[in-house]
Amino acid sequence: MERTLTDNCILQYEQYLRSEEKSKATIEKYLRDISAFLLFAKDRCLTKESAIEYKQYLLCKGYATRSVNSVIASLNSFFAFSGWHEFKLKSIKVQREVYCPEEKELTKDEYIRLVKTAKSKGNIRLGLIIETLGATGIRISELRFITVEAVKNGEATVFGKGKTRRVFIVKQLKRKLLCYITEHKIKSGCVFVTKTGKPVSRSNIWREMKKLCVCANVNPNKVFPHNLRHLFARVFYDLKKDIAKLADVLGHSNIDTTRIYIVTTGNEHRIHMEKMRLTV
Repeated sequence: MERTLTDNCILQYEQYLRSEEKSKATIEKYLRDISAFLLFAKDRCLTKESAIEYKQYLLCKGYATRSVNSVIASLNSFFAFSGWHEFKLKSIKVQREVYCPEEKELTKDEYIRLVKTAKSKGNIRLGLIIETLGATGIRISELRFITVEAVKNGEATVFGKGKTRRVFIVKQLKRKLLCYITEHKIKSGCVFVTKTGKPVSRSNIWREMKKLCVCANVNPNKVFPHNLRHLFARVFYDLKKDIAKLADVLGHSNIDTTRIYIVTTGNEHRIHMEKMRLTV
């Protein structure tokens, strides 16, 4: 069966996502994926074969399996909304990683170097943002919930992924944030804002973090906001060894998602295997 994908279809889908109270980031991501598919299909009518062709196109372009599956999830959501169930694609099966490559894992020492480098360069705000993300485990999109009121209270109420959770602000971080708030005369609302008063954007934080890498002697491939959340998860799990509690702290509904955050490095995995002493 053939279908026609138009700009009006995408507009209706956007309205649907808003009515479902999807986050701004989620809506933008879904629409970006659908628009890319529309560009690929151009003016031709769509078939199941063309949808499969797009999936293969992404793989041939070298997209990571997880990225392709993420696009498939966006397309399947749109197909379901449109009633085009016959178009739905199968995701690619991914074997769970046994260990994380060392070149991708941000260590605690590297994290500390990033914070100190930011401050030595005079970028106090960036250093404090990195510390806040690292010490709370929040997503970069949740940084806006770190408000003056939350800091004074010692905890923030974070809303995301359709649910709320409480995030504690440890004493040392609270003192630093209160000093920052006082110095910058921030009366209320979000702590980390631009000159126009809007919450700082993910892209700006990412770019600023990348600039620190050379001076901090940290591999740029390790440096992005979400890796701070992974660092928090690993340190928390090393102390508690409680994956269910960690899932609650991170706001995960599925523990399988949490497992991704606590995968050890290849070197640690190798050491564990050496200790087994199963060679004769």
